[in-house]
Amino acid sequence: MDASETSSVVSLPKQLRYEHFIRRVADTGRVWGLVRDGWAIGKTDDGALVFPLWPTSELAQQCAVLEWEGYVPQEFALQELFDELLPQIEADGILPGITYTPDEYGLTPSHAELRADLQARCRQRTSS
Repeated sequence: MDASETSSVVSLPKQLRYEHFIRRVADTGRVWGLVRDGWAIGKTDDGALVFPLWPTSELAQQCAVLEWEGYVPQEFALQELFDELLPQIEADGILPGITYTPDEYGLTPSHAELRADLQARCRQRTSS
């Protein structure tokens, strides 16, 4: 992803960033988080814990500032998201946070909604 594409995604409203995330992750089979000694965890305005996810390392890297300074993008496979991460964060009461930007929280869908949207997009890809 080049700098102009990254800037374009960052400037989108949350819902459109979410839709971009679904398309990109389903197309590449890769998801990105930020890690240092452990995974980056954020909070919503009402204090709920959030596990931020990005569709590219470039978008994740842009958020490695302030409380996440020193964190680096870490890739994992879409199948890991389905099989391991989503069940674990759901059990821990942590929401998925989609495509945070340096200036704005990302959308926080339910675990089931994120899974269903990604699976639907993956099915669309294989049937076309």
